[in-house]
Amino acid sequence: MGQVDLFPIYLSFKVALLSTVFSLIPGLLAAYLLSRSEGKAADVADALLTLPIVLPPTVLGYYLLVILGRQSVFGRFLEQQFGVTIVFTQTGAVIAAMCVSLPFFIQSARTAFAGIDESLLHAARLLGRTEWNIFFSVMIPLSWRGLTSGVMLAFARALGDFGATLMVAGSIPGKTEAMSIAIYNCLMNGDERTAGLLVAIMTFLSLAVLYGMKRMEKKMGRGGSRHAPHKHKKNISGI
Repeated sequence: MGQVDLFPIYLSFKVALLSTVFSLIPGLLAAYLLSRSEGKAADVADALLTLPIVLPPTVLGYYLLVILGRQSVFGRFLEQQFGVTIVFTQTGAVIAAMCVSLPFFIQSARTAFAGIDESLLHAARLLGRTEWNIFFSVMIPLSWRGLTSGVMLAFARALGDFGATLMVAGSIPGKTEAMSIAIYNCLMNGDERTAGLLVAIMTFLSLAVLYGMKRMEKKMGRGGSRHAPHKHKKNISGI
């Protein structure tokens, strides 16, 4: 069967991890604003942020190439001023994975924020807390289950991205060849045995990550439920 190159596995996890981490701040901000906003402007913003979920990955990859490519205004600026190129690099792979997975985190976080009891937020305001303080000390602790699910979904989606990553980062062995791309290349080259092995490895690792995160979420949930009444009292009176 030959030796399997483990670099695509390493790269896939690296890209998925970095894209998930970089999605947290903009994702939390967008989810918070969407959960607090109403009207046509909010609906338009929500539609734009959700668009990557329904767009074909190749279409999203095309948009990223138009924006970040070496012939684009932004791409030329980065290259001329800083000597930085994004396309066909691991940075491009992270950006592509982030654009694909970010909407999943935003939707989960928005739902979690919208489900918070408004009376707790009003109580915090009456006690003189600022909106940012309420966000970090009340909203995030109360919505951690939804945020955890969003992180899990975003990581899993970034881990398996193919189309956008291929268009932006390419398929350079040892540099930008992620796991999904390596499987495709093996099939195109007629190496079905290696492709099958890579598929099995990827499936096992993905299931292990999802199962581990789910178990952690359940354990934290059981631990939190034992002390739930005390926590709610502290949230209201100790803010």
